[in-house]
Amino acid sequence: MDFSLSPEVLAFRDEMRDIIREFVTPEVIDRMHTSGTFDAPELNLELGRRGILERAVPGLGKGDPIEMYVMFNELEKAGAPYDGLAVALMIAAVVNKLGTEDQKERIIPGIVAGRELVCMGYSEADHGSDVASITTRAVRDGDEWVINGAKMWTTLAQVARWVILLTRTDTEVPKHKGLTMFILPMDTPGIRVDPVHTLGTEITNATYYDDVRVGDDAVLGEVDGGWRTMTTVLAFERGVMGGTQAGVPLLRHFHDWAVGNGVLDEPVTRERMVRSIIDMQVAQVLTMRSAWIAASGGLPGLEGSMSKVFAAEAYQRASRWTLAAAGPAGLLQFHEPQAAADGFVDYDARHSPVMTIYGGTTEINRNNIAERHLGLPRSR
Repeated sequence: MDFSLSPEVLAFRDEMRDIIREFVTPEVIDRMHTSGTFDAPELNLELGRRGILERAVPGLGKGDPIEMYVMFNELEKAGAPYDGLAVALMIAAVVNKLGTEDQKERIIPGIVAGRELVCMGYSEADHGSDVASITTRAVRDGDEWVINGAKMWTTLAQVARWVILLTRTDTEVPKHKGLTMFILPMDTPGIRVDPVHTLGTEITNATYYDDVRVGDDAVLGEVDGGWRTMTTVLAFERGVMGGTQAGVPLLRHFHDWAVGNGVLDEPVTRERMVRSIIDMQVAQVLTMRSAWIAASGGLPGLEGSMSKVFAAEAYQRASRWTLAAAGPAGLLQFHEPQAAADGFVDYDARHSPVMTIYGGTTEINRNNIAERHLGLPRSR
């Protein structure tokens, strides 16, 4: 594995840094945290205008995994609101792989232009990570499907143009069969979005589907073949080159605050800082390995799981010790006087546990690693 970047990719990284300096301002980051919507439309549109989003979609345009890694790496280190972009590009890749020509023409252009986002309707309140046990139903009615049910954790549904929705279409077969995936506009009659405020300041949503009617043109993949579509989504999700550097902005914010308050003069603080920096470097190398595998023609699903588990736990370790080092000031939130690192210590302490859920929970990823990499017996 050669992790050195080509001159072309280095130039792309410089371009990304220029974009971030212009469009990821303190005001944009503050708006993200105060609104709970982790998205920046102006950033999306600029990336779309420059053709960067199209180049980043696997199987579309240039589709260079190294560029995708660089893009997400720079956005994440800057603390930019890139969550909506990551999901939208992932679903664009799935539509490009499994969608009809009509779906590709209707859905992909708006995503790669930075105009439209996609939210994901998989999990349900009573089933969590056991996605195959969903009860949201899609029933054939003449030339249409009628969808009824509810989904939980439909993040960015409040601003998304599309939802990718997993439903049950056959109740007489084992739970991993008889599933069908749909992709439909969020303004389709019968869809309701209720906000859910989270520990990590981000707003997610509960979404409800009451006699929602769609045609066959909304089926993504095959009827009753939704599990295959789902596994394709998961493969792209675990291969996404982001979600592993969340600790970097925390360390930067904490360092600047600690220097000004003399906290960094304490040997134990400097030792913990160095250990966390090493953790972030390891997480970056693991992510680069996934990028290298993708650039070599592979699909880094398992390697993505390894990167995700290590990085999420490293982020939690960093958030815990920075909170302890900050003392009472670490409990103060954004815009509160005397808040440690302007409130970022408190924010990261609350946000880091959430990172163990995004992209598949740590428990599910550990099971994948244990069974598929270490050859251990199934634990369930």
